[in-house]
Amino acid sequence: MLMVRVPAWLAETNAYILAEESGGQAVVVDAPPEPDAIGAVLIQRDLTLSAVMLTHGHIDHTGGSGELARATGASVYVHPDDDFLTLHPMEQLRAMFGMIPPGVYDVPEKFESLGDGDRIRLAGLEFEVRHTPGHTPGHCCFYLEQEETLFSGDQLFAGSVGRTDFVYGSYSDLMTSMKEKVLSLPDDTRVLPGHGPETTIGRERTGNPFLQ
Repeated sequence: MLMVRVPAWLAETNAYILAEESGGQAVVVDAPPEPDAIGAVLIQRDLTLSAVMLTHGHIDHTGGSGELARATGASVYVHPDDDFLTLHPMEQLRAMFGMIPPGVYDVPEKFESLGDGDRIRLAGLEFEVRHTPGHTPGHCCFYLEQEETLFSGDQLFAGSVGRTDFVYGSYSDLMTSMKEKVLSLPDDTRVLPGHGPETTIGRERTGNPFLQ
C-alpha cells in the first residue's frame, strides 16, 4: 500500500493519502484547510481521488474536503452525529480564533454517512468504521485490517488521547470507546493519528499515561 502523510494548516493536522499504487485510485483520510498540499501529492503520484474519509467534524480535519470534492468528484464520508460541526465551519472558526484565519473551508455539497461497523471498499482498500465518541459525538476511527493499521483521528495519539473539554465532549465516552473499539486491536497494530507521529497499540497500552 502507498501511504503519504501530509501535515498541514495551523494545527499541523495529518492528512493521509492512500492507494494501492501510484497511478491509480486514492483515498484521503482527513482533509485540513490546505487542500493544495494534498492536491500536490495526488498530482506527483498520478493519483485519482475517489473519496475523502473524515474522522470527525473539527475544521482542522474537514476544511479542505469541499474543495477536494469539487475538484475531483470524490465522495466525502463523515458520521452524521458531527453534522453540527461539519456543516458550520465559520462558527467553529470564530469560536476557536475569534476571526477567520487563512484557509479553505468550503463545505461539500453532500456527505455520505458513516455508521459503526460499516465496511467500505474504496480504491481497492477496505475500511472498517469504528465509531468512537468522546472527542466529538461522531468521531470515528478507520481500521484497515489487511494492513493492520488504524487511523485514529483525535482519539489516540502517541503518549496522549483526544481532548474532551468541549461542551459536547465526554471523557468517560472517550475511554469507553478506547476500551471497546481501540485497545481491543492487536498490540502490533500501527496507529496513524490526526496529529503527531505514528505509534502502535502495544506501545500506547503500556506507555501512554492516560491508559494506565
